[in-house]
Amino acid sequence: IDMSGLDALKRLDPDVAYEILKNEHPQVLATIITFYEPPQASALLKLFPAEIRNEVVLRVALLEKVQPAALKELNETMMNIGAQDSKRSSVGGVIPTAEILNLLSGGMDQEALGVIRQYDVPLADAILEKMFTFEDLIELEDKAIQTLMLETTQDVLVVALKGASPKLREKIFKNMAKRAADTVREDLAARGPTKVADVEDSQKQILNIGRMLHSEGRIIMERKKEGGDAGFL
Repeated sequence: IDMSGLDALKRLDPDVAYEILKNEHPQVLATIITFYEPPQASALLKLFPAEIRNEVVLRVALLEKVQPAALKELNETMMNIGAQDSKRSSVGGVIPTAEILNLLSGGMDQEALGVIRQYDVPLADAILEKMFTFEDLIELEDKAIQTLMLETTQDVLVVALKGASPKLREKIFKNMAKRAADTVREDLAARGPTKVADVEDSQKQILNIGRMLHSEGRIIMERKKEGGDAGFL
């Protein structure tokens, strides 16, 4: 199937793509979103009003495959943007939705997941199981934590740790230089109440740094599951 129109759309900046797509039906948007990489998808979705964004995420979760005829019609509407080949035709489902939600911040991820839960509780649970939280960092090897901390600013870490369990805090502290760990402990104790949204944003920043390091082969981010299997962040 010729995918040149959709591929050209993917090469546009999110702001430009939004102006082109802002009046499209949520089902059309969901289909298009599934052809984006998760960072691109989340950047584009953030530009939409919450009601539209949540509807699109729900439809992405429910979407498995697009009929060739529908895909051809959709591609033709984008043909004036450019041309490039693509091999991808299987889209949507639990894993792509989880990957997109992992990159949404400011509570947008939980809001969208709540909409999915209202529609289909088992589907929401399946997506949640594939998502990774800040607490999952406790499963990382010490060396991975050490590398991650070297790439994380102290201000971001302090805010992120406001929402961390004592067990995770100690795991992180023991993998920092003593002076640095003591400084973070002091800042954490001195810091007053912090907005939940700020804590979540800082935690996501650290998770995104971890994913970048994982993609570069510098660390392995994995979460142990029941039965001993590992899932990758």
